[in-house]
Amino acid sequence: MNIIIGNRSYKLMFAMNDANVRWAFNIKKWAPTLEQMAKCTSYIQLEEKERLGRFYFKEDFKSSLVGRLLMRKFISKTTKVPFNEITFRRDERGKPFLAHPNLEYIKFNVSHQGDYVVLAGSNTVEALGVDVMKMEYKGGKELSEFFRLMNRQFTSSEWLTIKQGTESEKIKMFTRNWCLKESYVKAIGTGLNLDLQTINFEIVQKNLSQNEIVNNTKLYIDGKMVDWEFHEMLLDDDHCVAVAIKGTDFEKVKFRELCINELIDEGLPILEEDMIYCSNYFKKMDKK
Repeated sequence: MNIIIGNRSYKLMFAMNDANVRWAFNIKKWAPTLEQMAKCTSYIQLEEKERLGRFYFKEDFKSSLVGRLLMRKFISKTTKVPFNEITFRRDERGKPFLAHPNLEYIKFNVSHQGDYVVLAGSNTVEALGVDVMKMEYKGGKELSEFFRLMNRQFTSSEWLTIKQGTESEKIKMFTRNWCLKESYVKAIGTGLNLDLQTINFEIVQKNLSQNEIVNNTKLYIDGKMVDWEFHEMLLDDDHCVAVAIKGTDFEKVKFRELCINELIDEGLPILEEDMIYCSNYFKKMDKK
């Protein structure tokens, strides 16, 4: 199959390992140099660069930049279209999408929270969403009061599951359920405006691990089980990730952590390197 981008024709070439991708990037492990930052920010579109410049914290800047680079790497690797000929736009909700009509069947989604930025991508599914969560609670209130305030975000059945065990176990189950809901609403594209009490997850396997993909969690919409599959695992001891999938191809693919060199190994510049712009990154604040 050939696609036309600009004045060039590209033959789409899909390898099985490329068609269903799960990547993770730990931003805490990356302390960029000025030269690295200049190179990385030359690989993104101007509007993306301007958006990054408005972030107050270094972590937010890095997370958003890595997310943009993950998307560009996935599309380039999957379609063989060069980095610098790929165009992204944002829909009315601010969600990035690939601005090439003949590539609409390629699905991808990015999430970042805690120490990780993750991407899930496929060319074989109808819909796909991903979410990552750090399994911690840093609120100032007692956990019971926090749960009371969040009451309407989960069904009574989900709360029974969440509130079992020690405080640490409750926090882990809360973040896992939230991760599942986020992955689903991102896949269907509605955002959290949806009534979350109409969405009920039944968790069969209570524990997650880094070595196994759990895929037996069930989803009920208005009390009826629906044909979605959810792939869950741990990225490390502190982070869980969930991928929501609709379609017929439910290949179980573990998340693979990339380093910065892998992330940009096929990068081609869109913009000129901008040392002045990048020097401002190092003046941004660190989150406490």
